[in-house]
Amino acid sequence: MAEMASETRVSAWGGGGSPFGVSSKKFGMWLFLMSDTLTFTAFLIAYSYVRLASVEWPRPFGGMSIFMASVMTLCLLSSSLTMVMAVAAAKRQQIRQTVVWMVATIGGGVLFMILHINEWLTLIHEGVTPFANPWGVPLFGASFFTLTGLHMTHVTGGVIYLAIVAFGFGKGKFEAEDVEVSGLYWHFVDLVWMFIFPMVYLLSNQM
Repeated sequence: MAEMASETRVSAWGGGGSPFGVSSKKFGMWLFLMSDTLTFTAFLIAYSYVRLASVEWPRPFGGMSIFMASVMTLCLLSSSLTMVMAVAAAKRQQIRQTVVWMVATIGGGVLFMILHINEWLTLIHEGVTPFANPWGVPLFGASFFTLTGLHMTHVTGGVIYLAIVAFGFGKGKFEAEDVEVSGLYWHFVDLVWMFIFPMVYLLSNQM
């Protein structure tokens, strides 16, 4: 009986493919995203602690700032949708449609970056830097630029990553799986912003 069970286990997986049906590319990306989740979790907890520990936390974001942050959120949410369309087209081997949807996704990421950089420049013009804050709490600038800067770094890397995959897929050098794996990364970047937006902007608005 024990020998039959052993034979069953061996026959279920002969040592060739993955026992869980997950490719090495997806598995590697999931491991990276799990480690990155821990990083962003630590930064979000640190930001929350500093904010709650500060009696007079500044509220610099007025109606226009909230509106622009909402537009940035819309850009990322729309780019997630176009990324889903790109993955679906890639699985159908529709090369041209895949590249078009990925370019649209990249466009959403670039627009997000432009709007975010413009916001940074506005705050810097008002005197907010990682080392200074005209509204009293010195750690506001440091925590804000560190958290949003880390996310912006991921968005920038994601845009470059998607551009490489889109170009390679169009040339036949990448497969549909590569598009799907890049989509996992992009969805993660968008999901992180869904935590940053309410925590940093909505809870620090002037209204």
